[in-house]
Amino acid sequence: MKALIVLEDGTTFWGRSFTGSGEAFGEIVFNTAMTGYQEILTDPSYRGQIVTMTYPLIGNYGINDEDNESLRIQVEAFVVREYQPFYSNWRAKRSLGEWLKAYGILGVDQVDTRALTRHIRLQGAMKAGISTQDLNPASLLERVKASPGLVGRDLVKEVTCEAPYRWKNGQIIPLEPFDPNGGPRVVVIDCGLKFNQLRLMEARGCQLLIVPAHTKAAEILSYEPDGVFFSNGPGDPAAVTYVIETAKDLLGKRPIFGICLGHQMLGQALGASTFKLKFGHRGANQPVKDLATGRIEITSQNHGFCVRPEELPKEVEISHINLNDGTLEGIRHRELPLFSVQYHPENAPGPHDSVYLFDRFLEMMHSYREGKIS
Repeated sequence: MKALIVLEDGTTFWGRSFTGSGEAFGEIVFNTAMTGYQEILTDPSYRGQIVTMTYPLIGNYGINDEDNESLRIQVEAFVVREYQPFYSNWRAKRSLGEWLKAYGILGVDQVDTRALTRHIRLQGAMKAGISTQDLNPASLLERVKASPGLVGRDLVKEVTCEAPYRWKNGQIIPLEPFDPNGGPRVVVIDCGLKFNQLRLMEARGCQLLIVPAHTKAAEILSYEPDGVFFSNGPGDPAAVTYVIETAKDLLGKRPIFGICLGHQMLGQALGASTFKLKFGHRGANQPVKDLATGRIEITSQNHGFCVRPEELPKEVEISHINLNDGTLEGIRHRELPLFSVQYHPENAPGPHDSVYLFDRFLEMMHSYREGKIS
């Protein structure tokens, strides 16, 4: 089925829908990972976005039941060069096309994704629309321009959990009290978290309680956690003012670790602002330098906004930078038990170079329990 892609600047691309009739609108971005499309599609950070894969052949290993990073597909639409319906993998249960269709997500292939990616790199990420129904470029362009963008938009409210729950043995379970004799107690503020963050913390013996993004600091502290984790998520961090206020209220009261959107909101709680990157960082091959050790980490990333380092107070140390463009990738407070990173140390998909950050959080919580930090 013929599909038309129209970008906000009027550029058009033609392709073929492999999921049937449909339409989608969102910010169009590209991801440079060669594998991991299932994890990418279920990452809540992609809510409001149309994702294009730069690797040309997608779908060849199908979809399984273990690699989802949330409870549903999160992207608005999926664009690839060549879709492979005949998958081969011992864990696969269904094809990519069948899975997208079950969730009503438009999948389009036979698109010149090299040209599309180059255009986004040169002109920047922008709004776009895809349709199999409205094949008039002028008509679809008007609808694209009328659609909402990401700047100033709170998408966290669309992906956060509705009520608190526990994560145990790799599963979501009803809310229950922490075991006083168990491992470190972590309250996870769900701004659009990925399940592998929970898997990695549980593997380190942590007890996990996940709360909605709108949860106030007083309620979080009432659970008597040993640490608070701010997750990743979609949209403009400046629009999620309620989480920023919660972060301000928690500063210095418990060890804090933030990832991606969580990092951006912690940066704002500390006094800095954020800005939108031209085309963002999305992929599994972003080089990041740890300024303390000089070590280079190859990281998984997915963000379109960044914290302004020059606005951070002197009490906050820049810990990591992106080697492609020099942007801020991590901070550490010199006095308080707090650190955060812009990238995804939980991988899924991507390299495992940065998993040590979960060990750092664990050590910080043990120090808090032992009274070595307050």
